[in-house]
Amino acid sequence: MYTVFVRNITFSADESAIDRAREVARNEHKTLNDAFREWLVQYGSRAVSAGEIEELYRSLRHVNAWRKFTRDEMNERR
Repeated sequence: MYTVFVRNITFSADESAIDRAREVARNEHKTLNDAFREWLVQYGSRAVSAGEIEELYRSLRHVNAWRKFTRDEMNERR
């Protein structure tokens, strides 16, 4: 027999947002708790490992801008 340990969390949200989310979950034949657990797994899976970042850097090693970027250029937001 396997035992899964779960932790409870409490969060707050606008009442109308909760009501809309419950309605969506109900239409999908699940509870809001089930929908939140699915979201939590998806959200947590967005994390990128150090190995994945290193692999990305290795795959882009051939890229050369032919000049050094200024500090302002490197921090520019678009």
